[in-house]
Formats: sequence, C-alpha cells, structure tokens
Amino acid sequence: MNHIPRTRTVVSCTLLVTALGAGVTACGSDGDPLSARPYDAAGLISFNGPTGAEKRADPDKPLEVTAKSGEGRITDVTAQDSTGRYVAGELAADGSRWHSTSPLAANAHYTVAVSTEDEDGAPGRKVLTFDTSKPRSKKRLGVTFGPDAGEYGVGQPITAQLDQEIKDKAQRAIVERALRVDSVPAVPGSWYWVSDKELHYRPKEYWPTHATVQVHSNLDGIKISDRLWGGKSKALKITTGDRIEVVTDASAHQLTFYKNGEQIEQIPVTTGKPGYETRNGVKVVLEKQYFVRMRGTTVGIAEGSSDSYDLPVYYATRVTWSGEYVHAAPWSVGSQGYANVSHGCTGMSTSSAEWFFDNIRAGDIVKVVNSNGDPMEPFGNGFGDWNVDWKKWRTGSALTNGTPDGPAPGDAVRLQPTAV
Repeated sequence: MNHIPRTRTVVSCTLLVTALGAGVTACGSDGDPLSARPYDAAGLISFNGPTGAEKRADPDKPLEVTAKSGEGRITDVTAQDSTGRYVAGELAADGSRWHSTSPLAANAHYTVAVSTEDEDGAPGRKVLTFDTSKPRSKKRLGVTFGPDAGEYGVGQPITAQLDQEIKDKAQRAIVERALRVDSVPAVPGSWYWVSDKELHYRPKEYWPTHATVQVHSNLDGIKISDRLWGGKSKALKITTGDRIEVVTDASAHQLTFYKNGEQIEQIPVTTGKPGYETRNGVKVVLEKQYFVRMRGTTVGIAEGSSDSYDLPVYYATRVTWSGEYVHAAPWSVGSQGYANVSHGCTGMSTSSAEWFFDNIRAGDIVKVVNSNGDPMEPFGNGFGDWNVDWKKWRTGSALTNGTPDGPAPGDAVRLQPTAV
C-alpha cells in the first residue's frame, strides 16, 4: 500500500541524520518523494536517556523510547555499545513504546538507532548516543575459558570457569547471555551449568571438521548483582581437525578406529575384568602421555593384594581423570582380542598403542559399548558431556531454551541511512 508522506518530506532533497547528529543534504535519484531518505524522527519520539554530553546514564535503569501520542509509531530499535554488545528489548505491538530487557554495561558508550513511521507511513530515523556511569561496586566476576588455544578433536567441549559462585538463576542468565561462542561453520549449541562456578558449552552434534571456534565474554561492566559486576576476560580460539571416533566393543574385545566416517583400523584389545569393568559411553580424550607409572594404590587397590600392580606404561591416552587410559599392555597380549583382564583401561600391543597414540588427539571421541561397567559420568571425571541428550542438555541453560537474547551478531547498527 502506498502512502503520501507529510509535506515536510515532499521535497527533492531531505535532511539526513548521521551518527554525529549533524545534518547533510542529499537528493533522491529522480526527485520522487517516495525515494527520499528517512526524515529526522526526533520530533516523533521521546527518550529517557541523558541529553547532555556532561551527563551519564545510570546503568541500573532500563532504556525507554516512546512514540508521541498521535504522531506515529516505532518500528524498530537497536541499542549497541561501542564493543558491539547489543541490549535486548521489547517493542509494544502498537509501536508506542520500546524498553530494554537486559542490563546496560557500566562505563560504556551506547548508540541507539530508532526507526519510525508517521501516521501517513513515512519512514523516520533517529540515532541517539549516550554514556553510562561507572559501577558502584569494585567487586568483579572473572571468567577463564578452556581448553588452551590449539587444535582439538570434534568432541572437545568449551569450559568457562568462574572465580566466584553464581547461584541465583536470574544472575546466571546475565552471565550466560554474555558468554559468546561463535563457530565457522556455524552450528547450534548451548551452555550447561555444571556447578555454581563452571559451565560447559557443546553443539547439538559434534563440532564440524576443520572448524574455527571463538569464545569471548561480554561481561565487562555488566551488573550481575548489587555487589558484583562483570570483569575483563581473555578470549579463546580453537580449531578442530578430522572427525576421529573410536569405538571399543568390550564383549568382542575389538577397538575400531574411524576417520571422517571411514574405518581405517581395527585393533584387538582387552578391557576391564569383573569388578573393574570399563565404563560404558562416550568419553573425550583428555591428554596423551608417552610414559605413565600406574599403581593400584591410586585407584584404591591395597598394596600387596592379589590385584595390586605397579607398572611402567607407554603410549598412554587418557580418557578419565580417575585413571582410565588406552595404552600399551604387552603383559596381556595373549588375552587381547579374547578376554577382559585389565583393571578398567583398554590395553593393546605396544605397536598398536604407538599407532593409536600417533593418530589420536585431545578432543577426539572414544566410545565404549557392551561393557558391564557403569555409565560414564557426564561431569567431574573428564568430559562425559556427550552422554547427555540434547533435550536434557538444554535444560542446563539458565536462558530460555538456551538461546541468547538480542539481535543476531550480523545485525549491525546502521549509522548512516542509505537511499531507497
């Protein structure tokens, strides 16, 4: 439906509002008033933020933009600080009012772009800028991301370790909303609160092969509680390699090694004997150690008992913090492929263990099936994150459906309107 603009817009040149608030003139391509750029909407809206450069907004107070009664309506509002952080907000169905629903950052510079329509349907635009005051409390929340920068397998979760406990759900939502994970190619994912001080992030499925994953915190200057504000945190970047999946069938005594969906090796193995059965489920490689001295006393076996051991072990690939490895076990070669005789580890010949060691990396997937052992713990003993189904994983997020608020990262504030 075509609308005839008000008289003030029916001219061949129209006043443009730039990010600095200065006016410049520009002509439409053919003099048609419908091709004119949006007019200055300053007279149509009111704003509760500070108007003078010497004033600073209180970050505790929400933003509000209101359309003047009978003058038109607001069609869109985008609020963003100088670091690129968006402010989530809600626009009334009739376009009469927009207000922020997420907290502002303290000591930050904000740009608010307001799009409008007058009662005749003519588009308007106003860009507002303001600064917020410094936080009242000096207490800051720090976040340390893991793992270390580098290349990992497609099963590697991202971790966020907080230096203070966050128990309140609303405060958790503020923290989680500010922890951003971006991957190329992009895949859906979500945070899970493992404890009051630790979060894990994983995609719905494994990471894509040869992906780049970047993690950063937008918490700096964000109010979490009356006595706690977000602090600065170091960003993290990791990449993924090929998709390596290892499946150990404890009943068949065979380990099968897959690379990008193709089986490339099968190795006879032995797993945990009765009473020491290997855990079932998906584990993620934690680290590789060329040499480990393994003692039964470290897993609760009394020294001198029939099950006691103290052995030098080579080519050891660790999958749990409690001591489960895939490693060389030359003493059990006769049982490999036929019987389970270990204390929970997956043992193989030295040559096979060396090959495995050379072709596996931290973050790769090691899955055990058909064992009589307990299921792998989701948390606390390594990365059992993939044993939690996606629906349940989403319930571990403090945000609704695990989805951050606000515009998508690509929705940038356009400070200079373009001709139509």
